[in-house]
Amino acid sequence: MRLATILTALALVCGACVRSGDAFVVGAVYPTTGPQGTGGSQEYHGAVLAADYANTQGGVNGKHIAIDLQSEPSAEGVPGAVRALSKKSSVVIGSYGSTLSVVAARVAAQRNVVFWETGAVGDMPGKLPRSDRFFRVAPTGEELGAAAVAFVRDRILKTATVKYGVAYVDDVYGQAVGGGAIAEIERHGATPVRYNYTLPNTNFDELAKRIASDGVNVLVVAAYIDDGVTLRKALVDQHVPLLANIGTSSSYCMPEFGRRLGADAVGVFASDKPDGDILRTQSLTPGAVKALEWARAQYRSRYGGDMPAPALAGFAGAWALFHDVLPKSTGRSAAAIATAAHSVTLRGGSLPNGSGLAFGTDGDNTRALTVIWKWVGVDKRAVVWPPAFATVKIAQ
Repeated sequence: MRLATILTALALVCGACVRSGDAFVVGAVYPTTGPQGTGGSQEYHGAVLAADYANTQGGVNGKHIAIDLQSEPSAEGVPGAVRALSKKSSVVIGSYGSTLSVVAARVAAQRNVVFWETGAVGDMPGKLPRSDRFFRVAPTGEELGAAAVAFVRDRILKTATVKYGVAYVDDVYGQAVGGGAIAEIERHGATPVRYNYTLPNTNFDELAKRIASDGVNVLVVAAYIDDGVTLRKALVDQHVPLLANIGTSSSYCMPEFGRRLGADAVGVFASDKPDGDILRTQSLTPGAVKALEWARAQYRSRYGGDMPAPALAGFAGAWALFHDVLPKSTGRSAAAIATAAHSVTLRGGSLPNGSGLAFGTDGDNTRALTVIWKWVGVDKRAVVWPPAFATVKIAQ
């Protein structure tokens, strides 16, 4: 963690040096400390790599990109951070965490700057002021939840008799993922049992007992790492007879989930974004392959490990902005950047994380890639769906 702090400080010092000239300054809000500090730092590092890679190719129309970071561990500090950044730039990127993202998007809209979401999946408010200034490159929580249900239904169970349950933390992240799962279940005529819970006051042993007594045999979970691990342990300890258990981005797909659970994680699925270190490149465009290979090498050299999913999301999301949108903008104003963003259309595989790019009227990327992970062994996970990006077969 100390190395990451030093590198972040160096990046800020270098950015300050560049800003003394005529740089293209981009604000950034990420939780590089606190409970979400690990993932937030990883996603921010990915965005820094995207700026550096763009700068090797001339930046934005010859202007060097400088990222100005405001690190905020919780939503309370986000308004001040966005207000400060809006005085320096007309575009702010972020934010890894859904509870941060919803605040950042609202304040950015109030300040009439673009908020460019690289990783968070939670719902945005229905009535953002100047909502045409919000753009999300990553998949939405609704998409992750729906993809989880569709995969289990169509690829795992097929003709099995199913009773669905959806357990989700009752906040902007859990509501988005849980809502997507529930909608997909109901779309096919079934009625799931809903288990919305609050933190830190939930007894997960009691919740597991409720799931068992309700006869649920397919459980979709939208949790953070601590509650996700605790609930999974309770399900295993009480021998709840599940045909399938699938979670999503903030717990079930994370390496820490496998490390903490060991054998109890094996066989569990997760619906999420891909990792940079194992993403198959056969379905990427040549430009995306080149960018990904550069980022993998740089991430390993700078941060001492393989490129995790948050870092790839930060890199691909910021790269889309720096490479595909800003150079097409007629100016540096939020209006010009937003117009350019809506004009860009990229097929799947054009971004280094396998996604395409096409923004709907709500600012969400309609071509974001979602993959399904499976824990195939103790502390070992692999992508099993879709086939173009799978690294092992589903049955493994």
